[in-house]
Amino acid sequence: MKSFEERLSRLEDLSEKIKEGDLPLEEAVSLFEEGIGLARGLEKELSRIERKVEILVNKPQGPADEPKTELFPELFEEGKVKNEEPPAT
Repeated sequence: MKSFEERLSRLEDLSEKIKEGDLPLEEAVSLFEEGIGLARGLEKELSRIERKVEILVNKPQGPADEPKTELFPELFEEGKVKNEEPPAT
């Protein structure tokens, strides 16, 4: 598989060729189809990379950074809710 940059460069080349407008219709359609395939593949790869970056950026660094999983922790503070225990985390 070609690299992301190579595929993006090919997509840009295809776009320029189509914009020039001096292609036979069949060739223009063929280039357009190739471009659509490249664009969809690049978009899919970008989405995957964005999700990975988001996970890495939001990854807790220590116990203080751990996300709270209970919905209403303030209700379980001492004296506010009787006979109930906070959910296990």
